[in-house]
Amino acid sequence: MDELTGLIACEGADPAGPWPADAADALEQGSLVHFPALKFELTPGERGLVARGVVVATGKNISLDPGGAAASGLAVDEAGAAQIAAMMRRFCDFARLLALAVAPGYEPTLVTGRTSFRPVEIAGRTVGDWRADDTRLHTDAFPATPVSGKRLLRVFANIDPQAQPRVWRVGGSFEALAAQYLPRIPRPSVLHAALLQLRGRTRGRRSPYDHYMLHLHDMAKADAAYQANPCQREVAFVPGVWMVFSDQVPHAAMSGRNALETTFYLPPSAQRHPERSPLRVLERLTGRRLVD
Repeated sequence: MDELTGLIACEGADPAGPWPADAADALEQGSLVHFPALKFELTPGERGLVARGVVVATGKNISLDPGGAAASGLAVDEAGAAQIAAMMRRFCDFARLLALAVAPGYEPTLVTGRTSFRPVEIAGRTVGDWRADDTRLHTDAFPATPVSGKRLLRVFANIDPQAQPRVWRVGGSFEALAAQYLPRIPRPSVLHAALLQLRGRTRGRRSPYDHYMLHLHDMAKADAAYQANPCQREVAFVPGVWMVFSDQVPHAAMSGRNALETTFYLPPSAQRHPERSPLRVLERLTGRRLVD
């Protein structure tokens, strides 16, 4: 029997905490951790720029690599681009401070990934490929960036100047999702993974773990019955900050605009409970070692 995704609220307005001692355990259990009183404050210049509407050149996101000087995906003048990049760098620092305040034990091995700014309204957005439709419940997996079992810890903030809610659906457990689709997933091919890397389709070799995670992402999005599963809930972030292991928690972004997000990578061995990681769950269910 599947179960509703947990949702816990942590009260406080300082990213450095202190936060409840059980917040990290809840996060690893597959809960979404919400900080309703915590805000990422914009400077007056940033607020004015965001309020006027930031134009994305292509796609839906503006991205900043860790340590990067300039953001990619912007269609604004140079001065505006510099402000947006500065805002994103500050949020990256804010997100890392929060993540390590919640789970100090992650400090030695938590790797900072990209930060994104998402100014585009989700509701009504045209998506050419259903695999890119984030209004469908899914767990995260990156086709071009194999992670070989590392966790995807993501920190989000709603920074919309008009306080428009950002609405998500979350639902079900990762193990139930995996058990439903694993019997239909073909076994991974070492040759296919090598060819993808050789042709530049992936940044590094796709592991068996990445193979299974990509199939779970696609199969869940393609399954109308799974999308209608009653074991889900709607959450509105108005405004607030939230944190989730997005490789573990099925989620869908339904509406909202002007959100910031930073992704962190964490080896399962750094968790308090490594057995709860998708890697260990999939290895148990398949009876196979899925990373070297």
